[in-house]
Amino acid sequence: MASEAGSSRLPALTPLDIPSQPDIVSRPRANSKSKPKSAVDPVLRNALRYTISAREYETLHKYVLSRSRLLRKRMPSVNTVERYMDGGNTRRGSISDRDSGKGKGKEKATDGNGSRGDTYNARAIRDALRVFIATGLGMRAYETVLARLKAQKEASVPQKKQPFYKSSGLRLSLSLSTILLLYRLLFRFLSRLRAHLLDQSAAPFRNRNPRTSQALTSPYAPAVGASLAGLALGIYPSQQLRVTVAIAAIFRALEFGWNLCEDEGLIWGWKARAGGKGMVKRERPWWWGSWMLQPFAFGQILHATVFDRESSPVTFADFVWKSSSTYLHGVPKDLPAGMKWPNAWEIADNLARMAKLNWPPFVSPTLFPDQETLPSSLSAVAPLTSRAHPLITSLSCATLHPSDPSCLRTYLTFWVRSFPRMGRFFLLFYSVLMLPRYKLLYNSPLYLLNRLLSRVLRMSTFATGAISTAWASICFFQTWFPRTFLPTQRFFLGGFLAGLWAWIDRKEGRSVFLYSARTSVDSLWKVGVKRRWWRAMKGGDVWVFVLALAITGAVYERDAKALRESHVRKGVSWVRGAGFRDWGLEEDEEEDGVKEE
Repeated sequence: MASEAGSSRLPALTPLDIPSQPDIVSRPRANSKSKPKSAVDPVLRNALRYTISAREYETLHKYVLSRSRLLRKRMPSVNTVERYMDGGNTRRGSISDRDSGKGKGKEKATDGNGSRGDTYNARAIRDALRVFIATGLGMRAYETVLARLKAQKEASVPQKKQPFYKSSGLRLSLSLSTILLLYRLLFRFLSRLRAHLLDQSAAPFRNRNPRTSQALTSPYAPAVGASLAGLALGIYPSQQLRVTVAIAAIFRALEFGWNLCEDEGLIWGWKARAGGKGMVKRERPWWWGSWMLQPFAFGQILHATVFDRESSPVTFADFVWKSSSTYLHGVPKDLPAGMKWPNAWEIADNLARMAKLNWPPFVSPTLFPDQETLPSSLSAVAPLTSRAHPLITSLSCATLHPSDPSCLRTYLTFWVRSFPRMGRFFLLFYSVLMLPRYKLLYNSPLYLLNRLLSRVLRMSTFATGAISTAWASICFFQTWFPRTFLPTQRFFLGGFLAGLWAWIDRKEGRSVFLYSARTSVDSLWKVGVKRRWWRAMKGGDVWVFVLALAITGAVYERDAKALRESHVRKGVSWVRGAGFRDWGLEEDEEEDGVKEE
């Protein structure tokens, strides 16, 4: 009885499954000793994980290492590296795991680990390290070239060396790599948190905290929360580069938001389809475009250059000065010794003083040699006005074109002299930009040449017309406006008229227009701080960058196609850790496949 009772307590054993795969080792005998697994050095495994992935090493081994006998013997094989990264797993299994996550959307790509060794965190740290190294090397090369150029110009001025840990290149590399790492970790954490809160088991928490749950379960919560990684931009010192990055980021974010509103019909509205069946979006007006920003941008920049030199874009102004030899004259050969010739910035300062004095009339020193013909505050332009033609009646005309009494003839002379120079400059500039498209030059040389010449002619006409109109508007307003009518605002009006030349290059000059708009916004903010229109916020550019990341992420989550450029969509996907893939295009292909089925 006892034996029967004891036998009834024995568990039921399942039949032994005999493996059919030849690569699986059979169970050892009872009298044999099991061999311990080879220990994998965790330091070496982590170093490999954070340096290179298994697939990258496989590509490197295939195209580089396997070509050399010496490297092929000394470097580990692909299977060895795979086993080290996976902690002893076979390579076949890890690749099957990686391939199983393909084609299942952005969530799968973000959550999938790929293999046990190549985890999401490992990929995030690896990419952050690569950004740190690449940015550091780039900044080091840039600083070296810049230092050599400055050494040639300022050989006698001793330069103080800065400690390495305080260098701007190191801090920029650390800032960008930290932004990438924090963005991925925050996006991953908030995505998983949202998935857990949407689960049925989290219903009690959602019922107790409806507002918190609504915020955390929003589809935009991971993108908005991960944008706080942009605070790491504050690692870089508060310099012009940080402000430029923040302004460029917010401009792109607002552009993506505008595209989304246009795609959803929030800007131009809807109209009834022909026949009254359904509604369609209204098309954008043919005249609408980014060229409309140019008049306001040029007006603000010209006004700031004249009245607020320290708040004006110096690079932008220097380009205009060098292209205005008809209005800004060089030092004559017969200049008496001891007389100082005014430079471009001094002429601009004296034009500002003339405006504040309500544009005083010009009295020719040739006709009245014994009379004081120039106010004391405008003595810097005396070398110019002393040579002015007696028929000139305006002090600004005597400063800008003293040898020619005709404003119209001076305007036409500017076109004759500047247009060929502008054409040569832009021909060289756009030829360099088209070097990466050498294949198109081989396949369709006439098409590329026609496009190059058209681009150069349009841009040269726009630049020459804008600069000439900005100068000629001063003479025009002096002739047709009363002296006290908008004396200082005339420069903004002149810049506005100059910006209307953007119409000529409205189809292909979008990058130039947006650059001018960003420069104008930067200048306007500095002018406002100087004149106390608003207060400067410490770290405000960092918060602008955070806002730009939040808008970009929310728009990408709403509709990835609102980011028009394919490489931008791939970049956002890579920053999120979903791979360098165009999810907007792949979603369209999936929808087309479903419709065909």
